[in-house]
Amino acid sequence: MTLSISLRSVEEGDRAFLYRLYASTRADELAAWGWAEPQREAFLQLQFRAQQMHYQSQMPHAVHQVICLDDQPIGRLILATDAEAVRIADIGLLPEYRNRGIGATLIGDIIASAAPAGRTVRLQVAVHNPAQHLYERLGFHVVAQSDIYYQMETAPDHQPEQSSGLSIGRRSK
Repeated sequence: MTLSISLRSVEEGDRAFLYRLYASTRADELAAWGWAEPQREAFLQLQFRAQQMHYQSQMPHAVHQVICLDDQPIGRLILATDAEAVRIADIGLLPEYRNRGIGATLIGDIIASAAPAGRTVRLQVAVHNPAQHLYERLGFHVVAQSDIYYQMETAPDHQPEQSSGLSIGRRSK
């Protein structure tokens, strides 16, 4: 079965979806803390706003996109590009769309489009995030690390394996 995935620019009406997506990426972590729902919600709202402000102040020219399946939002992708690199600032999917090849296909597309310009693809991943194994499979290697994050990148001439059978389209709105 082939899934048709599209990317579109983030719109003002996407805020609630983006918050729900952000909260889903923190769900396991917050469940372990044992906080009551109001405390969790206040923390998530604060962190979400801080993240949005960080992206705007640190990457004002980044491209913010919503990942869609049949025009329904299922994730987001934020890319910051300069002369030497494409930085995947954020990529996330709702839980029910993870581990279906969507993220791997999108990242493979990014790597393939960066290669002709000789650009490296860079990203940061939390040390305990299982996605690091996906990134390694796609050709990323650790170039720096802290107690919390790995900084990873591909070689500028790296060509990813093509596999999933997903169809990725781009549309602007």
